[in-house]
Amino acid sequence: MIARETFLALARRYGTPLFVYDGDLMLERYADLFRFIPADSLRIHYALKANYNPALLSLLRDAGAGIDAVSPAEVELALAIGFAKDRIIYTANNMTDAEFAKVMGTGVTVNIGSLSRLKKCAREFPGRRICLRFNPDVRDGDSAMTMTGGDLTKFGILLDCADEAAAIAASGGLHVTGLHEHTGSGLQHAESVLQSMDNLMGIATSARFPELEFLDFGGGFKVPYRDDEPRIDYVDMGGKIAAKFAAFCAGYGRKLLMRFEPGKYLSAECGTLIVEVNTIKHNRSRVIAGCNSGFPQLIRPVLYGAYHKIVNLSNPDGRPAVYDVCGNICETGDRFAEQRELPEIREYDLLAIGNAGAYCYSMGSVYNLRPMPAEVVVKGGEVFDFRPAESDTELVNRVLDRGKGR
Repeated sequence: MIARETFLALARRYGTPLFVYDGDLMLERYADLFRFIPADSLRIHYALKANYNPALLSLLRDAGAGIDAVSPAEVELALAIGFAKDRIIYTANNMTDAEFAKVMGTGVTVNIGSLSRLKKCAREFPGRRICLRFNPDVRDGDSAMTMTGGDLTKFGILLDCADEAAAIAASGGLHVTGLHEHTGSGLQHAESVLQSMDNLMGIATSARFPELEFLDFGGGFKVPYRDDEPRIDYVDMGGKIAAKFAAFCAGYGRKLLMRFEPGKYLSAECGTLIVEVNTIKHNRSRVIAGCNSGFPQLIRPVLYGAYHKIVNLSNPDGRPAVYDVCGNICETGDRFAEQRELPEIREYDLLAIGNAGAYCYSMGSVYNLRPMPAEVVVKGGEVFDFRPAESDTELVNRVLDRGKGR
């Protein structure tokens, strides 16, 4: 873990706001999964949407990870970083014909989640190898907006339509080499993973899909965001996962690969956003600590009501007080924390917002025309990579250039 003194030194060197990523911790979390799930058939495909920092991706590439991509640009980035085609799976939803054709042209595995797209694929790309995404019919996740199973979601082919999907694939001579499901992000219950596995394996018969090479059970492994939040017993869960999959392969008639696609589990805890407090305002019943970042740079609290731990790097032993930690965006909801007890915050103190490595920078925007922050990757106690922030002038010039010719 990165020490407080290192965060302070990085902030002095590179300025704030600043995303700092612990590359060693990300690799440790990657290794965790192989320790938790004792199966030599396990393959991990990192959900690139969680964090697309090229330095972090290169570390995972060298560790042997694959990629779960959800857009043509993510596929293009993964290939540019050096991931082999057979280590990339493209799982998009509501894709256009042009997007589908573009990705099919790359040779990566394409994961199809609707009968409509499957029919088009059978007609336009006969004989190709594909994966099919099914809805596991299990609802779980840390927010209703990140639950991807059940009849309220747009994702995946219904399990009831497995025979129809197999028939459509056969009509175009498509080779269904994999089946996929994803239950949600931040799964609250270990049982959900096991039930989703059961539901997918229930349709993955050798008679229906005789050419399977892998089953992909998505991601969604939960990490704690609060100090009092217990870690899920992944050792116990992993043992059950491995046993369940081994039993399935015995029944199927041959050994298949088992894939998972974690994003948050690998990158959330490795990231920290360092911000500087520039304003202390006493607002009757509230004390507001205003800082030099805002929700476009870490949107999860305003979007999902998510909790992120905040540490006062500059005054860790200060007398506790209660604050609303607010950003610099013209929105009332621009808060990183509301009524949070923290050591006394003074103007120019540096705060560290934790668990900022997943779905923070990658969901960022330049709302209010504020550029995204710089990023630093630390590995082995040294700065492994630095990506500077775009300046105000560079951002304005990009906006002006984009408008030319309209």
